[in-house]
Amino acid sequence: MEWSVNRESDKPIYQQIFEYIEEKIAYGEFPPGSRLPSERKMAEQLNVNRMTIVHVYDELQASGLVERKKGSGTRVSTHKWGILPKGVTNWRKYIEGGSFLPTYPLIKRIRDEAKVMKDGYNMAGGELSTDLFPASFLQASFNQHAFPSNLGYVHPQGHLEFRETLASYVKEYHDINVTSSSILITSGAQQALYLITQCLLNPGDAVAIEAPSYSYSLPLFQSAGLRIFALPVDAEGINPDDIVTLYRKHQIRMIFLNPTFQSPTGGVMTEPRRERVLEIAAELGIPIVEDDPVSLLSFDGKTHYPLKSIDKSGNVLYVGSLSKVIASSLRVGWIMGPESVINRLADARQQIDFGLSIFPQLIANQFIQSPEYPKHLAFLKQELLERRNEMVLALNEYLGDKVEFSVPKGGLFCWCKIKQKVDDQKLVEEAIKNKILFMPGSVYGSPNGYVRFTYARLQREAIKEAVLKFAKVLDKV
Repeated sequence: MEWSVNRESDKPIYQQIFEYIEEKIAYGEFPPGSRLPSERKMAEQLNVNRMTIVHVYDELQASGLVERKKGSGTRVSTHKWGILPKGVTNWRKYIEGGSFLPTYPLIKRIRDEAKVMKDGYNMAGGELSTDLFPASFLQASFNQHAFPSNLGYVHPQGHLEFRETLASYVKEYHDINVTSSSILITSGAQQALYLITQCLLNPGDAVAIEAPSYSYSLPLFQSAGLRIFALPVDAEGINPDDIVTLYRKHQIRMIFLNPTFQSPTGGVMTEPRRERVLEIAAELGIPIVEDDPVSLLSFDGKTHYPLKSIDKSGNVLYVGSLSKVIASSLRVGWIMGPESVINRLADARQQIDFGLSIFPQLIANQFIQSPEYPKHLAFLKQELLERRNEMVLALNEYLGDKVEFSVPKGGLFCWCKIKQKVDDQKLVEEAIKNKILFMPGSVYGSPNGYVRFTYARLQREAIKEAVLKFAKVLDKV
């Protein structure tokens, strides 16, 4: 095949292939009724992953350009090209419309591969491995309590008893003072961020996020029409003076921070900088959204209290969840802030789904109050420490002269800078061919040549082999 994808283009590979086939059909080079190569054959011809072709063929079918039948392959539609048969919707126009943007292509590529990859090494996902879930504790906790008699809608802010438990929980573990009326239960931290961007900001507003940052990987900011400006992160977190600079230039209206075991760098903002950030935010009247998913996972015994614990002005919206300390599929998160803000977000949340299911709230409520929860936290921190140590050993052994990294003191990730010049797209594709998944730094706002490895996602004995395989991939690109 003479045509080939342009891997230097900003246009996603799947879209390039779609437009190529669309053009061939329009020019009559793929006439009505003609059979297209199989997904595997087309992937081989274009030197791309088969799942990319599956995506392209799905889009062509949704557009009415091809017909697919099991056992018969994929054929160009027999009706006149460009005119859909009566009753068939051109879904492509709808898919490409709307205000809510799709996941960034490179992230979607990695996630799609994670769904189908077998016998590989997933160092991309920001979640715990299954052996770290407290499944038996959760089962026992749930069995010991009666099934709820009231299965109607719960309070818009969430189950009252659970909110009261959370108020005690954050006081004990984070030294945060809050009452149940200032808590909104959400479906994980991501929904919390969505509600904040949709309800408290307007299109065109300027916001500041860390660079690099997990927030950078979320199209929800652009979907809300927000203008994003970077706060560079160094070994001590963001520089508070950068907030002042951005405010003067762009009148930023909100700051998004992840100060403890930051994703993707794993860094911790120093106490002096935390205090200064709060001072500046209070002086300028700018709210801070503090995302705090893993601060309990400290390896050196040091407690890193959130910004919210020393916030005297009520400027911090505190976002947390149990995804990283219990299980991601539990889908329990929260926002803590001024009661008026919580009421506004709860109203929007009720319009969306009438509230989170009562069952994960009951399970979480029972578990975090049980004597098993501190035991689970201690077990989890020890296991993660051992896996971090295993990854550090492997990085030094197999990539010692090829990467630079700081040993994380907590959390789930190891952030590495590759010394040689690499193209993230090519590195990801080559790794996928070798059944290795990781997150490239470019999806978090870094230049090419940074990678985030999750040591929590793999079994301890698999970490060394995963890093070795990555080292071999790096030698090829």
